[in-house]
Amino acid sequence: MDGQRQMRAADRDREATAERLRVALEEGRLGLHEYDERLARAYGARTYADLDEVVADLPGPAPAERSAVVPATPAPPPAPEAGAPAPTGVEVPAGSDARSRLLHLWMPWLRVAAVLLPIWLISVITTGHVAGVWPLWVLGPWGGLVLMQSVGLIGVDHGRKRHDRRR
Repeated sequence: MDGQRQMRAADRDREATAERLRVALEEGRLGLHEYDERLARAYGARTYADLDEVVADLPGPAPAERSAVVPATPAPPPAPEAGAPAPTGVEVPAGSDARSRLLHLWMPWLRVAAVLLPIWLISVITTGHVAGVWPLWVLGPWGGLVLMQSVGLIGVDHGRKRHDRRR
């Protein structure tokens, strides 16, 4: 075993020791200053014995069953409703009726309009001249896109109703 301790350490061994030091720092076993000193010694180590000295007073890695860290499992995405329109970037509740889906679609546009239009109106009142309705540069194109999405939602609803009547 002593022969192995005198063998030269590889970069991978130094990186594994550095990772063990990082974990000890996160667990509160090492202070930042001591971590920095030990990290420099780990990357300067030539043999396995040098690396062992750096982590000699630290416990080994905790077994998975004793670890407090639980891997997160991502939740599966919800399955799209049959006949539902393609995603448009706006999350519309699937089980809601057409009116509430339209309201959900238009609400961000209405909120921005409620902020921009009073700002424009105040600037017109304080300066005295109407140079142009600059909020339309934002609200116009955006409103056109939302309108097209709204027509698509209404068309899908009517198509679904016709399809349901045929059954």
